[in-house]
Amino acid sequence: MKKKRYDQEFKEQVVRECQEVGNIALVARRHGLSKNTVYNWLQATRKNGSVIPLPRDVNQRLLEAENRLESLARENDQLKRLVAEKELELAILRELRDRVNPQ
Repeated sequence: MKKKRYDQEFKEQVVRECQEVGNIALVARRHGLSKNTVYNWLQATRKNGSVIPLPRDVNQRLLEAENRLESLARENDQLKRLVAEKELELAILRELRDRVNPQ
């Protein structure tokens, strides 16, 4: 039996969908995949931070890991800013709600 190869973009899309939906079997069925295949992709994502495997060469592996770490740090900063904005909005709304006579 010949193994079917999927491109990295498709794997990342399926993994993102699994994380959003929360049901591996449903997503696998929707894309015509084995749930074990999707589960393996999820495990690889949890282990490496991505479905894309790290290179075998040590120097390239370190460079790729640094790039992924920088990317995650940027994403983390963006998410922190979003949370801060939402917290500010909530604080303003709570203050308006608690006023005796808001006008």
